Amino acid sequence: MAFTKDMLIGDVIRQNPETIGVLMSHGMGCVGCPSSQMESLEEAAMVHGLDLEKLMSSLNELDK
Repeated sequence: MAFTKDMLIGDVIRQNPETIGVLMSHGMGCVGCPSSQMESLEEAAMVHGLDLEKLMSSLNELDK
C-alpha cells in the first residue's frame, strides 16, 4: 500500500515503523508528539517547511 499525503503521521508510523527514520531524515523530528496523531503528512510538511514531493517519494520507496 502506497503512502498518500493525506495520511496521518501516526497511521503511517503504525503501518511501517521504518518510516520514523525517513520522516526524521527529512527534518520532522517530532514524530512522537501528540499532534502527529492528528496531522497529515501534507500538513506536517507545510508546518516544518519540507518538500512534500521528496518526502512522499522517500516514504514510498520503503513500500517497494
